[in-house]
Amino acid sequence: MNNVTLRQLRYFDALARHGHFGRAAESCSISQPALSMQIKELEEILGGVLIERGARQVVLTRFGEDLARRARDILRSVDELGDFARASRDRLVGQLRIGMIPTIAPYLLPEVIGNLTRLHPELDIHVRETVTPKLIQELAGGRLDTAIVALPVSEPSLTEVALFNENFLLVRPDSDKATPVPSIETLREMRLLLLEEGHCFRDQALSFCKMQTPPREVLEASSLSTLVQMVSAGIGVTLIPEMAVAVETRSAPVSVARFKNPQPARTIGMVWRKTSPLARQLLQISEVICLSAETLRARHPSEA
Repeated sequence: MNNVTLRQLRYFDALARHGHFGRAAESCSISQPALSMQIKELEEILGGVLIERGARQVVLTRFGEDLARRARDILRSVDELGDFARASRDRLVGQLRIGMIPTIAPYLLPEVIGNLTRLHPELDIHVRETVTPKLIQELAGGRLDTAIVALPVSEPSLTEVALFNENFLLVRPDSDKATPVPSIETLREMRLLLLEEGHCFRDQALSFCKMQTPPREVLEASSLSTLVQMVSAGIGVTLIPEMAVAVETRSAPVSVARFKNPQPARTIGMVWRKTSPLARQLLQISEVICLSAETLRARHPSEA
């Protein structure tokens, strides 16, 4: 019997993750027929059916589900061999796969990349921007080295390191600039614009307003930019993190105000697998990210 190859396991892992031959083949940079052939060969070697043929989407058999879990563990262990080698060096080198949530990445990322490139020129930085649940999933699967998210994530398998705290500010139409900042009770009666489900910032805004679920008339958007533009059109009010104010309000006729103390806020931090050999290096990177946030805050102090 031929031996199973790591390439076959990587192809099968991609197929299990994407649930689609075309998307899996694209992620592996091979043709769809080539991927299909490798999966077929893997089934022949193992003597079992991994996927249900004929389904519009890829459906794993019970055997396929078991193999997908084992393949993920094997591939993560193989990837960590390279991390062990990198961890033995005194300087930061090689590939760094870092994830960020969308309410941080557009504002903090340029400063972080600039500082990391300057301080550690041998790093090959790859960035992934998506919502927290996907980042945690990819981190656990070994497809990311670390992620910058809002804490806590409360995953026992992950190390959490707090980086900085950030306040939320109220964005409302410019015509409301002279009116008092609304209380939480008043805010709940206003048309509150929120990010769509999946964004942790949405949940944090609802928590501040002491709402378990948004009222039916609340409107949603996929980005902070869209929320601010909706406010400028007079559709409602929204909350945005302080880091985003300088970028998102520069071309929108809106007013920005602080709430009374205690102000709503979030803690931004870094997370990585507790088993990662790169823990010491990631702590160094966390210091660079803290420096980047401080620089950004000094460069764009909020006028609210």
